[in-house]
Amino acid sequence: MNYPWHLYLMATLYIAAGINHFIKPKMYLRIMPIYLPNHKLLVFLSGIAEIFLGIMLCIPLVKNISLVFIIIMLIVFLLVHFYMLSNKQASAGLPKWLLILRIPIQFLLIYWAYFYLGL
Repeated sequence: MNYPWHLYLMATLYIAAGINHFIKPKMYLRIMPIYLPNHKLLVFLSGIAEIFLGIMLCIPLVKNISLVFIIIMLIVFLLVHFYMLSNKQASAGLPKWLLILRIPIQFLLIYWAYFYLGL
């Protein structure tokens, strides 16, 4: 099946983001909410999930399953965005306006994934 180029762009972005979990794990460890257990394992698993889901996007048989899990993952990642807003150390020095802007961007990413369901 020949998908639109922007679906492949989405797949590439998730694969690259997942790989980045292994290149710069400290960045992800710093933004993990303190109420979540075993930060190293969660950073590792989320990196694996992003890579795996990005690859699955390119396989017609499992594309929709991947999209559903990407949507779930993005909803869960909202916890991190709100935590970064509430914790100065987790904010990584980013300005408050940028941290606030990331929340609607997250919803746009959710919509982007939803858009391809059934394609």
